[in-house]
Amino acid sequence: MATEKHVASVKYEEEPEGKFTLKKEIGLLNAVTIIVGVIVGSGIFISPKGVLLEAGSVGLSLSVWGMCGIISLVGALCYAELGTCILKSGADYAYIGTAFGKLPAFLFLWVALVVIMPTGNAITALTFAKYVLQPVFPDCDVPSSASRLLAALCITLLTFVNCTNVRWATRVQDIFTVAKIIALVMIIITGIVKFVMKEQVESFEEPWDGTQTNPGRIAFSFYSGLFSYAGWNYLNFVTEELKDPYKNLPRAICISIPLVTVIYVLANIAYFTVLTPREMLASDAVAVVFADNTYGVMSWIMPLFVACSTFGGVNGAIFTSARLYFVGAREGHLPGFLATISTKNYTPMPALIFGCILTLIMLSSDDIFALINYASFVESAFIALTICGLLYMRYKLPEMERPIKVFLGFPIFFLVVCVFLIIMPLTNNPTECLIGMAVVAAGIPVYVVGVMWKTKPRWFNTQQDRLAILTQKVCLSVREDLKDD
Repeated sequence: MATEKHVASVKYEEEPEGKFTLKKEIGLLNAVTIIVGVIVGSGIFISPKGVLLEAGSVGLSLSVWGMCGIISLVGALCYAELGTCILKSGADYAYIGTAFGKLPAFLFLWVALVVIMPTGNAITALTFAKYVLQPVFPDCDVPSSASRLLAALCITLLTFVNCTNVRWATRVQDIFTVAKIIALVMIIITGIVKFVMKEQVESFEEPWDGTQTNPGRIAFSFYSGLFSYAGWNYLNFVTEELKDPYKNLPRAICISIPLVTVIYVLANIAYFTVLTPREMLASDAVAVVFADNTYGVMSWIMPLFVACSTFGGVNGAIFTSARLYFVGAREGHLPGFLATISTKNYTPMPALIFGCILTLIMLSSDDIFALINYASFVESAFIALTICGLLYMRYKLPEMERPIKVFLGFPIFFLVVCVFLIIMPLTNNPTECLIGMAVVAAGIPVYVVGVMWKTKPRWFNTQQDRLAILTQKVCLSVREDLKDD
């Protein structure tokens, strides 16, 4: 489906054979900031409600947040083994392909393009919209149409920025990353002060009251919690750019994920110190209510910081998704026009616009927690398949060089968790799970037509070539306009 092309938003160097490889420019500090920056996004500002809603009690809710951190750390260590014995960018896509072949790898790429990435972007954009609009509608829920419209504006604006100039996109990311750190530090410090002063400790008087015992509900609480940790495997998407991956990959994981876990648990304790469980469940913008109860006339600061954080999160997701497109196109699993080369000021416009369209389609629903469950079910299934690949290669390829070899109990434990997260929701909300499975199955005929079918009619290949040429002309035209400006 694709000829080999090279994505603009990443640096590359030419080898003697004429091939291009990504430069190894990511050090340990960069690796840690990548993981922390990707993980800390919208989740910590919206998922506390989802976790509490399904867990039923403060005690179980806080336990879920801590256990999600441990689960993410174990999973990341398993991915460290995979990332150092299979030195390819693309993470799950590369590992599933190595273990099980092209079709399962393509199906992961398919759901990543159609479900995981656009759904994650839609969730973050909707969070941005709800936090921006919450002060405008203080006495009622934010209208669905207003939040979706603003979320769509956010997506299209940032897509335009990423299409126009890479430097603009990176500057947006740098500026708005600072905002999320400030917001969380403010929440934690305020919670510590309130806890020490014992002004309101109602939430901790009977922390286990109302605890859920339904396994399906508990599984959904983990979905919301793990959504906030999404990104723990992100460094594996850029393994080819990591300096000394055998050392820096596991070190970055062991530094960043425990750090994020501590921050998340402290932030949730701060929420419960100021708000009662009833108040948390009554609002889709937990941090806004938190600020209203603590900062008085300065409460507008929190929605501003959270909006900046989520805005930057959308920008980062849009900017980095090009790497998966690059790897998929390199393997011939994506059309060439989705991986058009750009250098210097060039950007992967077709891939960005494609992702923008899919994200706008996901905005047809503004139920954030339904979107989380919908995406998490599919993602959990493929993460489980990746871990199965690790165990399979341990058995089938014992001679494979493994610079990092984790304790066998880690992948087995993580696989059990994944299976639990896959099976249990089927009993409580089968509709969302069945939709997810249908989307995966829909990738099979796409693979047959797009990849396996080698003797395509001339008109099919001609149209694809024309589309690729048109895309390149558009990119060149944009570049010339930028030079003129």
